[in-house]
Amino acid sequence: MFLLYEYDFFWAFLIISILVPILAFFNSEVLAPISKGPEKLSTYESGIEPMGDAWLQFRICYYIFALVFVVFDVETVFLYPWSMSFDVLGVSVFIEALIFVLILIIGLVYAWRKGALEWS
Repeated sequence: MFLLYEYDFFWAFLIISILVPILAFFNSEVLAPISKGPEKLSTYESGIEPMGDAWLQFRICYYIFALVFVVFDVETVFLYPWSMSFDVLGVSVFIEALIFVLILIIGLVYAWRKGALEWS
């Protein structure tokens, strides 16, 4: 038999976590001053009149470099728990971690050969 009263804290937390953002958006709509003019709709750049178009195209190497960083950052997040519980998990998890690192090294070599890590 299911004991639903054991989930009271869960349901209370769920309801509160749904209601708080809804109430915050509602309060900001109701309490915020509504004044839209040319100054309000203009682009603000540290008090200086904006020059040129707001649309700026970045080089793709910034995005690729960021993606490579995120991949190796996630690798660290996965490898740390494996290293902390190596004595409990055994050799099979060690082999899985080696395969994981090998796949990431292959990806790094591929990105290096394609020139994704060059800033030229």
